[in-house]
Amino acid sequence: MSEITRFYDTFQPKHYDIFIDVNRETKEISGTTKINGDAKAKTISISQKFLEIESVQADDQDVPFTVDNKNEGIHINLEKTGETTLVISYHTKLTDSMMGIYPSYYEVNGEKKVIIGTQFETTFARQAFPCVDEPEAKAKFDIAIKFDEKPGETIIANMPEIREEDGVHYFDTTVRMSTYLIAFAFGDLQSKKTKTASGVEVGVFATKAHKPNELDFALDIAKRAIEFYEDFYQTPYPLPHSWQLALPDFSAGAMENWGLVTYREAYLMIDPDNTALDTKMLVATVITHELAHQWFGDLVTMKWWDNLWLNESFANMMEYVSVNAIEPDWHVWEMFQESDVPAALQRDATDGVQSVHVQVNNPAEIDALFDPAIVYAKGARMLVMVHALLGDDNLRKGLKQYFAAHKYGNAEGDDLWDALGDASGIEVGKIMHSWLEQPGYPVVNASVIDGKLTLSQKQFFIGEGKDEGRLWQIPLNSNYDVAPQIMADQTITLGDYDELRQDAGKPFRLNVGNNSHFIVKYDDALLKDILDNIDTVDNISKLGLLQDQRLLADAREISYASIVPLLPGFADSESTIVNDALYRVANNLKKFVKPNSTEEKALQAFYDKLSAKQVERLGWEPRAGESNDDQLTRPYVLNAALYADNKKAIVAAHDLFTANKDNLAGLSADIRLLVLRNEVKNYGSVTLFNNLLDEYRKSSDPSYKADVCVAATNVQKTELIEELIRQFEDANTVKPQDLRAWYRGALANNEAQQAAWDWIRNDWSWLEKTVGGDMEFSSFITVTANIFHTPERLAEFKAFFEPKVNTPGLTREIQMDIKIVETNVKLIEDEKAAVNAAISANK
Repeated sequence: MSEITRFYDTFQPKHYDIFIDVNRETKEISGTTKINGDAKAKTISISQKFLEIESVQADDQDVPFTVDNKNEGIHINLEKTGETTLVISYHTKLTDSMMGIYPSYYEVNGEKKVIIGTQFETTFARQAFPCVDEPEAKAKFDIAIKFDEKPGETIIANMPEIREEDGVHYFDTTVRMSTYLIAFAFGDLQSKKTKTASGVEVGVFATKAHKPNELDFALDIAKRAIEFYEDFYQTPYPLPHSWQLALPDFSAGAMENWGLVTYREAYLMIDPDNTALDTKMLVATVITHELAHQWFGDLVTMKWWDNLWLNESFANMMEYVSVNAIEPDWHVWEMFQESDVPAALQRDATDGVQSVHVQVNNPAEIDALFDPAIVYAKGARMLVMVHALLGDDNLRKGLKQYFAAHKYGNAEGDDLWDALGDASGIEVGKIMHSWLEQPGYPVVNASVIDGKLTLSQKQFFIGEGKDEGRLWQIPLNSNYDVAPQIMADQTITLGDYDELRQDAGKPFRLNVGNNSHFIVKYDDALLKDILDNIDTVDNISKLGLLQDQRLLADAREISYASIVPLLPGFADSESTIVNDALYRVANNLKKFVKPNSTEEKALQAFYDKLSAKQVERLGWEPRAGESNDDQLTRPYVLNAALYADNKKAIVAAHDLFTANKDNLAGLSADIRLLVLRNEVKNYGSVTLFNNLLDEYRKSSDPSYKADVCVAATNVQKTELIEELIRQFEDANTVKPQDLRAWYRGALANNEAQQAAWDWIRNDWSWLEKTVGGDMEFSSFITVTANIFHTPERLAEFKAFFEPKVNTPGLTREIQMDIKIVETNVKLIEDEKAAVNAAISANK
């Protein structure tokens, strides 16, 4: 990729006056942008994308300019350098790309409606108004919006509205901020508001397709989160209000625009009468993630996109810190262990993966940086390690220093490490550089060699990988005091094992708490000691053990066949995180069997063995006063029973469907997905499929819609599969933002896989045109690679994607995903006989 010049080097803005006129009816935008700033050269550059530039003035004089669409800029020739006032007039089209200024569609009582929202991260503010669209180019903004307004409509923005004149809405001057954080929205909105203890006005906004009480949960979480952060950061929230807005069409999950956070409806709106606990936890973490950004990312912003991780990793950690503080009974850190940790470990083990901190210049490369398993999940894990090393007090002290030094400005990773190091006296930067600047992570081999307990580290790869001798500063978190806090060498010896074991009185373990980003391979004797004493081990350590065994099997360090006999020993655990780890391993066994084969029948019997006691204990219906663990474990074991083709479970699910057929949304959200999917797979009909699609179109409950999506994509009959695929390009049914979920569901369905795979290959250009500007576009490739595992599919995958390998933003994904499919194919071919023999012996 060729490096592009940073426009901030030529012109440094200080203040913007922005006027934008939006006509929803004609889908046209016109505007004038006035920028006061410092010209560093006589030829300066201003960002624009898809704008028709009408005129450019500098200090009230027309000046020559050229539009450079390739580099998304306007090059302007000035008479002088120094203080300059630019005035740029332009017009453009409102598009349906979910980027820049865009329409969001919904229905109320059968009437089609539209609201206007914005999405400017990463480089889409330039589609709305001319600006220096780079994080370091912070300035103050006065924003004025005019639109084809109808009575009763609402308009909101980063700052409060101060007046309305002649249909133009004027908003208060912002604080100094980056362009990608500007936001506004307007339309027929409802809202609920409250105030924090410090006087910050907090509000939740949504379309009137939602019931008013669906705003309550988010309002409560947002208020308490801001109060928590003000105390934790020891820095006041810097704006007068914090609006949370649910948009019907939204490409990402949520966006931290300063003072006006935007969300996908699924991540803000909650039905208070029927929402599963894990959904509440997910929505709460999304809200607290975005609100963590109001300080970390908005008040202090990365200098350039190569430090994107600095924003996202920190917010990802803080979402758990804050929810754990405001809802301690949820044990939300267990959710971190179930979601972020395995995602990071799986992705980071493939050779070619990006490091957390990576250089980037081209705009297409910027979008490719948003690898959620690395920038969010792995980065968060790095910061969890730091948090564990420093403790709460030092972390808070360091953050207060960091905000004070850099507020309303920009920073880099080393600025944070310096502040935390000053607060704690620990060389944080030295430790973190080994994790952030190089890809991958280590496996620590723990062995008794010549009687000595010996540890060694090497890079861990799933599939082929080039060992470049990388070393990490590993926080070992051992339960033996003799182990150092940090292991920096390749090999260390801890002492005579028999003496250490006798003194400790317990098996030797590493990574207690599973907070450090490495896995452990114990030798046979050490592993047997742990398994023989498994009842004395805490649940997170049980999760860690199963997690490490699964990854070692993926990497061919051990055989999946050796794990199969271990699983029944964990099957009766009442801990959600143990069941999550157990069924993550069990689900991996499915790839070793062909559908409807004798081997699959054996695997189904094994699943029945794993789940039977738990199904009997928990049943299908929630019970008054049951624990959170029981609520969260029930879907795991019922799902296992249904895969096992357990007739009693299938009939129980069918009976629940029949009893609730007139109000499917009213089914308990904990088991609704399983009931609907079971009905489609085992009792499916044209009428049922059409009814579900109709329910999907009409519902405004995002949780229910997600369940219907999973159910509908499990159709078994050819004519219904064909109808399913036709819905992919009908935005009245499947919104582009939800298309990946529908595609994945169909691809994972053995009966529909071919049709889904044919669709994406035949209609790739349509997909690229529809969601190609989305930072998550490449994940369509990831989804495909994570499902394919046969030689035939590998050949087809390579034939289709290899010619696209030089497409900006897709290169790394295609290269890595080919390796992932190749690795799975070879693993299955080499081990399927042994794995299936182990399953048959343990069913």
